[in-house]
Amino acid sequence: MNFKDLDKLLRRYGFSCRQSGKGSSHFTYFHPELPDILPIPKERPIKAVYVKQAIILIQKLKEKGNME
Repeated sequence: MNFKDLDKLLRRYGFSCRQSGKGSSHFTYFHPELPDILPIPKERPIKAVYVKQAIILIQKLKEKGNME
């Protein structure tokens, strides 16, 4: 999976994104309904561990009943 596709998926579920800091290659995703944050490096391809973490956060949202 590439960064653009993962970014699109997370935003579809209501996540917001900000770049960690000047010169950093990491972007931080967060959702107002979750205490978790997800830092993702913008490199191609995205490692499986980041995709798995994103899926876990999406599942948490679904369990809260906020998503279909």
